Amino acid sequence: MNASRRLRQRGAALLLAMLTVTLVASFAATALWQQWRAIEIETAERARVQSAWILIGALDWSRLILYEDKRAGDADHLAEPWAVPLEEARLSTFLAAERNISQQDDASTDTTDAFLSGHIIDLQSRLNLANLVEDGAVQKEALEQFARLFTRLGLPPGELTALAQALLQAQATEGSSNSNAPLRPRTLEQLPWLGTSARTVAALAPYVTLLPQRSKLNLNTAGIEALTASIRGLDASGANKLLAARQRQHFRTLGDVRALLGNHIVLDNDQFDVRSDHFEVHGRLRLGDITVQERSLVVRERLGLNVSTVWRERGAVSTAQGMPKPPSTMARETPP
Repeated sequence: MNASRRLRQRGAALLLAMLTVTLVASFAATALWQQWRAIEIETAERARVQSAWILIGALDWSRLILYEDKRAGDADHLAEPWAVPLEEARLSTFLAAERNISQQDDASTDTTDAFLSGHIIDLQSRLNLANLVEDGAVQKEALEQFARLFTRLGLPPGELTALAQALLQAQATEGSSNSNAPLRPRTLEQLPWLGTSARTVAALAPYVTLLPQRSKLNLNTAGIEALTASIRGLDASGANKLLAARQRQHFRTLGDVRALLGNHIVLDNDQFDVRSDHFEVHGRLRLGDITVQERSLVVRERLGLNVSTVWRERGAVSTAQGMPKPPSTMARETPP
């Protein structure tokens, strides 16, 4: 009996010891996982903040380019520095060049694996949906321009009519306390709020913009679709002639364009220009497996030298392990 009791006691002690070891191992694994998780969160947050500051710096650099371009006081065209895209380049090369040191000397920085790229788009090279509605009425001339664009793109004209009426209603009820009033969209991606189909929005995206106010079409930067849709009586052949002429020498005034097109085509000073005030700045930063993209609307004052940011959108996508990029969730930031 005593021997049997001692065996049972030894078995219980062994079982208790195994349970104790299991509990200690579980606690240690949990603590290690929590520590790893905290490190990963801190690393991700640091990368996010670093990326945000780098892209803000890139935006300021773009604004400086537009500021210096405005000081020149000439027309805006596609041969200017702002129109040259920045191909993807290692960020440390910019920092090394600024400090006049080699990349080997700069290898200790944490930006050696960061790659920056970007470009600036002249939004006045596109038809502006804000021109459709003014002073509580649909503008006939702008409606005709968009009708020609819809026809050229093979889009249903009924959607244009519905869009113009929806924009008119949104403008009329802007600031209203009525919860059923339609919200005025700020970007093309928000047009489905007004009932525009996703197919139509995708087809319009390369040729149309939505600015906070009316704008003129820049004949130095507009493409064939925008030119033929906005200028009554201009066909594709005439638009190609205009594009070829401005490649040789950009238009300094509307008079240069009128002399080229002839007297049978009328260019209204309220609708066309050779300068631009609204630009869209795109920045892209690739840092390890994360790519952060930012898009900003920048307005350059016509009567001054101020270049201000209206809004910014930023989103991140992962490219780890060769997986396809998921849709980015864009966070909007509106500067005060």
